[in-house]
Amino acid sequence: MSRIGMKPIPIPDGVKVAVQGRSVSVEGPKGKLQMAYRPEIDVRVEDDARHVVVTRADDSRLCRSLHGLTRSLIANMVEGCTRGFAKQLEVYGVGYGVQLQGRKLSVNCGRSHPVVMDIPVGVEVEVQTAQARGDTEPARFTVSGADKQAVGEFSARVRRARPPEPYKGKGVRYAGERIRRKVGKAFAGGGA
Repeated sequence: MSRIGMKPIPIPDGVKVAVQGRSVSVEGPKGKLQMAYRPEIDVRVEDDARHVVVTRADDSRLCRSLHGLTRSLIANMVEGCTRGFAKQLEVYGVGYGVQLQGRKLSVNCGRSHPVVMDIPVGVEVEVQTAQARGDTEPARFTVSGADKQAVGEFSARVRRARPPEPYKGKGVRYAGERIRRKVGKAFAGGGA
């Protein structure tokens, strides 16, 4: 049995969960999310106990794998609509930085032109102002939203614009991410 799939999902106050056909919708203070689930899985909302129960049709390999996955996705939807998700990123490098231009994020990361990305619907980006940080501090910004998958995907797309390189550590990285550094070339002493 799936240990994760068997756990009921508690519904916090202020959150509504509804099952219609083969789709689950969650509405809360941070937004509204909807997901379709597979026919091998059954989702029930027990209003008297204020929790969601996910069950499976049989013990086939596919059903077992979908059981825990569906439960985790619904739990992430409930948490996203309640508290939301956020990822903090930092841009290291001389002349590197980020700017917010309406619903577009412009990343200056050592290319001949800034990399401009459209911010998806349901995702918010907050850039720390340049006056609040010193010249030696990296540019910091936060990607947040109710949908965990959308927040993670957009953060990964921004990081792919210039992944941190191992010699000087320049590039876009997650806050707190450790970069394995390499030693540069060592030149022989002496010379003539």
